[in-house]
Amino acid sequence: MKGIILAGGTGSRLFPLTKVTNKHLLPVYNKPMIYYPLFAMKEAGITNIMIVSGIGHAGSFLELLGSGAQFGLKISYEVQEKAGGIAQALSLTEDFANNEKMVVILGDNIFEDSLADAVKDFRTQPRGAKIFLKSVKNPKSYGVAGLKDGKITEIVEKPQNPSSDLAVVGCYMYDPQVFDVIKGLSPSGRNELEITDVNNFYLEQGTLNHQVLNGFWGDCGESFDSLMESGKLIQKSRLANLDENLSIT
Repeated sequence: MKGIILAGGTGSRLFPLTKVTNKHLLPVYNKPMIYYPLFAMKEAGITNIMIVSGIGHAGSFLELLGSGAQFGLKISYEVQEKAGGIAQALSLTEDFANNEKMVVILGDNIFEDSLADAVKDFRTQPRGAKIFLKSVKNPKSYGVAGLKDGKITEIVEKPQNPSSDLAVVGCYMYDPQVFDVIKGLSPSGRNELEITDVNNFYLEQGTLNHQVLNGFWGDCGESFDSLMESGKLIQKSRLANLDENLSIT
C-alpha cells in the first residue's frame, strides 16, 4: 500500500507566516508540521510515500526530508504547478500508486489516534474507500457527513445548514479506481476538483466505509487559532515525544 501526503497550496490563511515558506514546514509545537503525517504513515506500516508540494518551495521539502532513509522511509516528490484542489493534486500520483491501494493524508492534518488498525482493515477491504470523521465546532467550514443508523447518507461540502457536526477529516483511503473517478470530475464553483465529489462517488457506489476518531484532530492550516491549538494539544499528547527519527520515545 502506498502513502501520499498532499502538501501544496498557498497557505494564504496563515500569511505572512507563509510568505517565504510552505505552511507544511512551519513548526507545530516542537517539530515541522510535515513530520506528523509522515509519522502517522510510518506508524501504520506505510513506508513508500510520495509528497506532493507546490512549485515554490519543493526544494525545501527535499532539503528537510531527503530520500526519507533517515526515517526508515522511501520518499518521492511530485510538484503541483498550480492550485487545482485536493483531488487534482491526488491525480498527479497515479504512476506512483501503480495500481495499489493508497492512504492519502493532507499535510496540515495531525491525528492523535494511530491509523495502524484502520490501515490493516483497509488492506482486507475488497474495494472502495474509507474516510474518517470528527465532531467539530464549526462544521460549516468542512465537508460534513450525515449519518443514519451508523451509515453515511450524504457528504456536503461547506453546508450552510449542516446535518451533523461530523467533519470529514484529511485522511482518505482509496482503491486504484480513484484516478478514474477524478478524471470524470468537473471543477466546482471554486474551479477546483473537490475531494468531496470523490468521496460521494464511493458513497453512491456503496463501497465507502468510515471511522469516527476518538483522539484530537488538528487542522493546522485552517487558521492561526487552529495552528496554535494543535501545538497545545500535541504538547499534552504522545506526539510531544516524537523524535527526529519519527518514532515515539
